[in-house]
Amino acid sequence: MRKNMWSAFALALSLMLPLSVPAPAYAVTVNIQIGSDLNFGRAITCGQGQRLIQNRGWRNVRRIDCRGRIFIYHARRGNSNFEIALSARTGRVVDIRRLRR
Repeated sequence: MRKNMWSAFALALSLMLPLSVPAPAYAVTVNIQIGSDLNFGRAITCGQGQRLIQNRGWRNVRRIDCRGRIFIYHARRGNSNFEIALSARTGRVVDIRRLRR
């Protein structure tokens, strides 16, 4: 008798509790385009530029050339490789080019 009472209680409790459905996963797309201001118009270092690009959703960001007024990076998004050029003076995206395999 007690076993049936506990199973009935467990069944009633499970019906009263809401089902815990996991929150849906959303794909986050952060776009940067030519002219995007990544550092609010302030000067950046080469390492800061790399972190700014990584924080915008790019993977495998590598520094290519950090001499002069334009910093060049190679980064990956999706299945494609890109070359991203940032202005050292303003942190603004100067150019984005898709690289061939």
